[in-house]
Amino acid sequence: MDLSVIIPVYNEEESIQELTDWIEKVCTNSKLSFEIIYIDDGSSDSSWEKIVSIAAAKETVKGLRFRRNYGKAAALHTGFSEATGNVVITMDSDLQDSPDEIPDLVRMINEEGYDLVSGWKKRRYDPFVKRITSRFYNRTARWSSGIKLHDFNCGLKAYRLEVVKSIEVFGEMHRYIPILAREAGFRNIGEKVVEHRSRKHGVTKYGLDRFVKGYLDLLTIGFITRFGKSPMHLFGSMGTLMFFMGFIMASYLGVRKLIFINENLKAPLVTDSPFFFIALTVMIIGSFLFLTGFLGELVNRNSSERNLYLIRDKTNLN
Repeated sequence: MDLSVIIPVYNEEESIQELTDWIEKVCTNSKLSFEIIYIDDGSSDSSWEKIVSIAAAKETVKGLRFRRNYGKAAALHTGFSEATGNVVITMDSDLQDSPDEIPDLVRMINEEGYDLVSGWKKRRYDPFVKRITSRFYNRTARWSSGIKLHDFNCGLKAYRLEVVKSIEVFGEMHRYIPILAREAGFRNIGEKVVEHRSRKHGVTKYGLDRFVKGYLDLLTIGFITRFGKSPMHLFGSMGTLMFFMGFIMASYLGVRKLIFINENLKAPLVTDSPFFFIALTVMIIGSFLFLTGFLGELVNRNSSERNLYLIRDKTNLN
């Protein structure tokens, strides 16, 4: 199969039929064999009924349903596990991503050799505050990751099948799939300017809290990619440094007391100095950090591969 199109859905009943027809028209005209995989992320409207109705009439459409809202990352992770096309494309279900971009995205993967192509909504139909905060967020992501993309969070992306089978998307990490792909060894990452359309139905499902979560997730992914496999490198180094600092402070107090005794002077009690308690506290914290790293290594080396979001209601409608 040439193509799998993965579409997370959350309360988008008005858009599903139009989006399906549009994708089908584009793929048919481009002579692409395809499948459309809808993941209903716990919608409270009739989105699932729409998907069931469409899938009953079209063999190219599949449906997966979560019992409740798990989030976009879980939906994508599930869609990735189901995809069979040589190229995998993700897009949002609100009609703001244009299916007309599909042929060029497929060509960039198949002919230009990209592992991943991320859309860039250069002209956005979003509120001013959202545009400004998104620009600032993307600059931070580029600086911290070294990946030169303008729009990390664009829902319209294309992947080689091997990429989606090699990464694990969890939590809110859908924003940083290019970083996950690079860490998995797929470094040929490209970008394409794509059309961003104004919302036709419904309202946005994201609030301003998404930007706070975005930066927290950036810290998380930075930690996971650098120290996820070797937590001792972080906690062990910090613990050793703090223990050494505390030991130096305690040694200073001990040497000072010996000097006083050697000079036949009245030596102050070591416990009278606040440095004693600071040194003791720092050494204890250092020991705990080192122990945390050691335990992290034991857990990491003895744990099996994680498989998140197994609790779901899955329906294959073919």
